[in-house]
Amino acid sequence: MTMEHYFETNDGSRLPKIGLGTVYIKGAKGVQSTLSAIQNGYRLIDTSTNYNNEGMVGEAIRRSSIPREAFIISSKLPGEAHAYDKAIMMIQESLYRMGLDYFDKYLIHWPLPKQDKYVEAWQAMVDAQKFGLIKSIGVSNFLEEHLDRIIEETGVVPATNQIERHPYFNNKELIAVNKERGILTEGWSPFGRDKVDVLGIDVLKEIGEKYGKSAAQVVLRWNIENDVLTVAKSASPENQRANLDVFDFSLTPEDIERIDALDKGEPGRVEGQHPNEYEEFD
Repeated sequence: MTMEHYFETNDGSRLPKIGLGTVYIKGAKGVQSTLSAIQNGYRLIDTSTNYNNEGMVGEAIRRSSIPREAFIISSKLPGEAHAYDKAIMMIQESLYRMGLDYFDKYLIHWPLPKQDKYVEAWQAMVDAQKFGLIKSIGVSNFLEEHLDRIIEETGVVPATNQIERHPYFNNKELIAVNKERGILTEGWSPFGRDKVDVLGIDVLKEIGEKYGKSAAQVVLRWNIENDVLTVAKSASPENQRANLDVFDFSLTPEDIERIDALDKGEPGRVEGQHPNEYEEFD
């Protein structure tokens, strides 16, 4: 990959602009799917303790012929472990589960403000980085007030903030908030999920036809041109290859305006998970 395929973060890390999402990918089939993705060129692999597949990802890494240092392995701290001591132990347990010595990137999965322990969790992440357990620390689904509070109370700015981002919920305001603070935005569920079928949108298909690309490739390019790292789940080798084949075309400002106009605001969320209300334990 060339420099155009990477983003640089505020802590000096280089992250591929497209990573492999692994939610719902598990077991032996998951290992084979992840190995396929690695063979197709993916190096950023995103998992989470809540996905119950960290072991699968670790097994795929061990079975691959790629050196460990070539990967960016990212996982997430679950809500049950926001208390400081629990967070430190959870990070260690996740590493043991995956058979790794360190995480390249690790995020707080949800802020859970009703529990009000996300600052404590962030301090644990800061210290885990000092201990050498994590190279780059970030958050997921954090809103402006959550970001400002952890920055003010710890003095440490997250490298990334992974948020919901797709044409029906473009989250532009939060992307701007991240950018103002020097935080790289990561986007999850780029193609929608379950009841939200982003890839069936006519506008995306029409734009794709101009460039000989699919609706999925248009969405990925839309994210790249908005400085958003995309975590895209795909178990199919064909789709895995197609998702990386987005560096040979550019969208026009008019294309981007048409995609942005698809936004539905709060009703557009894939599962109605507002970060101030969503309780990860339910």
